[in-house]
Amino acid sequence: MAVAALTTLTAQPQRRPQRKSQQESLFATTPRPLEKKALPAGQPREWYITHNRRLKAMRLAIALLDSGVYHPATADNGRIRTAADRIGVHPPSDTTCRMVRALIRYGH
Repeated sequence: MAVAALTTLTAQPQRRPQRKSQQESLFATTPRPLEKKALPAGQPREWYITHNRRLKAMRLAIALLDSGVYHPATADNGRIRTAADRIGVHPPSDTTCRMVRALIRYGH
């Protein structure tokens, strides 16, 4: 007499995805470069100069904050110009250096 074998599928426990640390999740994807847009036409020349000066000051302030300079008193012109050389921008003027210190002061 033949007996039918009854087979049951045992449910395998589902594996929970492992959590990534916060550091890993921040750098999981590489950031895409921002699309460059043309500046609006018809502005006075001084507007473009100020705009580009602000962008440069922002880049320098971020570079200094990333390197551990958190207080404007420690960001002298020499240190700001060294940071500019390190990130590959032209040395900033005294006016731009003042803007960098102001950004560090109000951004921290």
